[in-house]
Amino acid sequence: MIGPGKYDELCTQVREQAKAPAAMIIVIEGDKGSGFSCQLAEGYGIDLSYILRLVADQIERDLKKKKGS
Repeated sequence: MIGPGKYDELCTQVREQAKAPAAMIIVIEGDKGSGFSCQLAEGYGIDLSYILRLVADQIERDLKKKKGS
């Protein structure tokens, strides 16, 4: 979805506090239900699917390390 979502205000707070050109939040069972919000500064080209794959790969590596501990 392009345009504000139910957690857009929260994402704005995160992005502004981090002084970042982009931010993404994922909320599970929040007060407005589950959902996500993503914001990118205008002209800031980024492939979100690529970023999400990087995050998923890192989570898998961390979980494998934890199991091996």
